[in-house]
Amino acid sequence: MAEEKVATAFPGALKSGDLADKIQAALAGAGYADETTIVATSLCCDEVNRELEHKLTAKYTDNFSMGGLAGFPFCGVTSFGAMAHHIPDGGNCLIVYGPHVGVDADGVVGKVNRRGRATSGACCGSATAAAGYVKSVMAGADKAGFPDDFLDAQQAWVGSELLKHGERLEAAEDLAVEVPLALFDCQNEVMHKIVAAASKETHGGKIALVGGVQINTPDGTSDYFLPKVFEIMDTDGNVVDDLIASLA
Repeated sequence: MAEEKVATAFPGALKSGDLADKIQAALAGAGYADETTIVATSLCCDEVNRELEHKLTAKYTDNFSMGGLAGFPFCGVTSFGAMAHHIPDGGNCLIVYGPHVGVDADGVVGKVNRRGRATSGACCGSATAAAGYVKSVMAGADKAGFPDDFLDAQQAWVGSELLKHGERLEAAEDLAVEVPLALFDCQNEVMHKIVAAASKETHGGKIALVGGVQINTPDGTSDYFLPKVFEIMDTDGNVVDDLIASLA
């Protein structure tokens, strides 16, 4: 049921291993070498999201993590600069980013079967909470203020960003499908701002961005990734190659 639902709800989604293979092949054609490429990811901290990272690190070794709740690159410009300074001499970087959503064994979008639990549960929990916040504000509730400390600051930002798409979510045919797509649009904007602010830190190295929606499935079934962006940028932040067709 899960894989059938992935195919209908997220057409074009690829299995994690297939995505990693296609990325590697496309980047090799663009002048990337495995041994001089550093991988950075901005994926949600939820433990179900590690499969794609493992597929990528099997090809490019260690992973630099930029992500927080819902996959937002909360580590920001500072983390990009740090990652850029870790690029092997003469090499380049690959950044994979995006929100995630579960599809459980019954084909329910927005839930996932977790290890050791009898029933499926919310996935992504942060996104679900943010969608609930957006619904309340659209119904007339006051917007939440930002916290004075960092104890739950990330969730406040997830809700604030998703609220920009309140009307879109109200009009959605399937809210559980639309939420991660809206969150991707938020994160894509943020990631491009980060790159624009810090691209020169690569000192000539190219920046490959692969953005989309990660789709978590039950044990025994591959996770999927719906690619929305695959582009290479130069050290000035200009797009020099659009490779999205290679992920078809």
